[in-house]
Amino acid sequence: MSYCRQEGKDRIIFVTKEDHETPSSAELVADDPNDPYEDQEYSSRGHTSAKNGGLILPNGDINWNCPCLGGMASGPCGEQFKSAFSCFHYSTEEIKGSDCVDQFRAMQECMQKYPDLYPQEDDEERENQSKDLETTPTEAAVAKEEKGSS
Repeated sequence: MSYCRQEGKDRIIFVTKEDHETPSSAELVADDPNDPYEDQEYSSRGHTSAKNGGLILPNGDINWNCPCLGGMASGPCGEQFKSAFSCFHYSTEEIKGSDCVDQFRAMQECMQKYPDLYPQEDDEERENQSKDLETTPTEAAVAKEEKGSS
């Protein structure tokens, strides 16, 4: 038996296996005038609501406020990111984005100036590997002795 219960602003819906055997009849409403969380709450925190259309707006433009960009468009390398991302998005080359090498290079050079904000994957991998390889002083001494005695 399926049922629904409200806890604060959340609606919890319990469904049965039988409920999942038929396709959903739910319809998404782009502009729900009764949604108290639409626009006001999101825009006051700098997020976009579903109303704003996600990453690509209905007119084909890039939505630089989309939370899916993780703030990249507004950081210290925001302009370089926008340039590279725009170039890629609008690229008509046979290999999409192959005409954007200079923009991506500029973005990468900018990001390398801010390693705390934009950690490089190589840096993260090296950190993880070095943590895995760390040994205690006793283990290091034993390893040295074993090498010396062989």
